[in-house]
Amino acid sequence: MLSTLEDGKIVKGLAGIPSEGPVLLVGNHMLLALDTVSLLSQMYTEQDIIVRGMAHPLMFRRRKRGRLPEVSSFDWLRVMGIFPVTATNLFKLFSSKSHVLLFPGGVREAFHRKGEEYKLFWPEQSEFVRIAARFGAKIIPFGSVGEDDLGQVVIDYDDLVKIPYLRSEIENLTNEAVQLRAGVGGEVENQQVYPPGILPKVPGRFYYYFGKPIETDGRKQELKDKDKSQELYLEVKTEVERCIAYLKEKRESDPYRSILTRSLYQATHAPTSDIPTFEI
Repeated sequence: MLSTLEDGKIVKGLAGIPSEGPVLLVGNHMLLALDTVSLLSQMYTEQDIIVRGMAHPLMFRRRKRGRLPEVSSFDWLRVMGIFPVTATNLFKLFSSKSHVLLFPGGVREAFHRKGEEYKLFWPEQSEFVRIAARFGAKIIPFGSVGEDDLGQVVIDYDDLVKIPYLRSEIENLTNEAVQLRAGVGGEVENQQVYPPGILPKVPGRFYYYFGKPIETDGRKQELKDKDKSQELYLEVKTEVERCIAYLKEKRESDPYRSILTRSLYQATHAPTSDIPTFEI
């Protein structure tokens, strides 16, 4: 994990994450939300920060009973302090000066198609800037990469819906879930719930890069303006894309990208030793 200090310097670790909230971490979602647990656990282990993640409501309630796993099977999310993503919950968390984790791409990014790794599917209009500014929350854009070193999507939604029976099953699964962003238009509105076919790989490594915090304190009135709010929203999105591109390039020079080289390193060093990575 890399973070950025106030002076713009990139450092290894999470020293660039403010210890005091409210803070909003905004980034991309990797396949099946594989990025979430390691991010939350590392924040707590290294910085003693409890990050409140925002998850799709399908993890907490259903429109109707069906074939999706029981809601109780997601109780571990509640144990980790994860909340359903709603404006009310964001309001409450910012009011308590929490660190909040948000993935604007949501289900569409977590269930992306073949060849869409690291592509952002965000709403066209800002959804979080003005509420962050209301509480003076620092916004920290970040990128995460590594899913393509864990597995590759070989069967996606576009393949499955060609088979009538599977198309019907996907529709049933999707209809069981609470729908978000209905009517907003664009790809982010497509939130089909389906099991992708994934070809496993020899595991690589996950990388996270947190950009420089963006201040909203004192900008409440300014960011009430729709155009100003949208301008900052696009700035955050562009920064997330930059963080992703940086990691994709730099990981090519990481000698410990493979689990094999990391295992060898751990076998010849103390088990708790930090495994090196690329040079910043």
